[in-house]
Amino acid sequence: MNSDGEFVLSDAEFEKIKKRIYQIAGISLSDAKKTLVLSRLAKLLRQNRLPGFNEYLDFLDTRGTHDDHQQFVNALTTNLTRFYREDHHFDHLCQSIGELIARDVPMSRGGKRLRLWSAGCSTGQEPYTMAMALMAAHPVLKSWDFKILATDVDTEVVARAATGVYSESELAGLSKERLAPFEPMSDGRVRIPQNLKSLVTFKPLNLLHEWPVKGPFDAIFCRNVTIYFDKPTQRNVFERFHQVLKPGGHLYIGHSENIGTGVTGFRSVGKTIYCNSVPQDKRAVA
Repeated sequence: MNSDGEFVLSDAEFEKIKKRIYQIAGISLSDAKKTLVLSRLAKLLRQNRLPGFNEYLDFLDTRGTHDDHQQFVNALTTNLTRFYREDHHFDHLCQSIGELIARDVPMSRGGKRLRLWSAGCSTGQEPYTMAMALMAAHPVLKSWDFKILATDVDTEVVARAATGVYSESELAGLSKERLAPFEPMSDGRVRIPQNLKSLVTFKPLNLLHEWPVKGPFDAIFCRNVTIYFDKPTQRNVFERFHQVLKPGGHLYIGHSENIGTGVTGFRSVGKTIYCNSVPQDKRAVA
């Protein structure tokens, strides 16, 4: 902290922070993010009454609780999202699930089964859009065993997403038709109706750690998440998605992302849309 009472982040301290967030969450921070890191972590230094970043890192190493470590991760994640972001993904999802429904093949002994995963769900707009779009396009799914798993490394946004409550400003740009499912609240906010909310299960999950998910998934959305990973981490995550995605299932990624080389079994079928083209018994173990 300098004489004006403002924190100063040295290059050495920044390198330590970069190494820590990479090891924990796979996030690869560029040097251009130094000012952002300083501003986001400064409130945690104040909260813990620490004079500087070295003292904060020592605090995490020696006295920090699980919550303290999670706050560090939460502070350095980015959560930009909106309803129906990248429309073409939801159009394709509705089309592909429509083809699945048309085949009318039971997916399990218990009946017709549909499983989707929103990996990096942020404040919930993505998985709720998946639910709204599919139920509007295919009402027959009411009789299916249909569930959406929504996960994020940031525990704060997961908790908020689970409430299903949004401000009117977060609905900006939606058509009258797309606004129809939302229920108005007395305080001016809106909420996701229970019939749609019940389709989505929110859980915190770090994509670098073990995935307590069974699958197989018919579709996985992981959009604008791997842009924060380096190439080896990206490749590892895509390979692991491949293992839990059904043959013929689809992976949807962000507009500035691509599968890249070294990951087998995916075939491009549209703009940032990939199909798992390898039969299950021929897939390599990640």
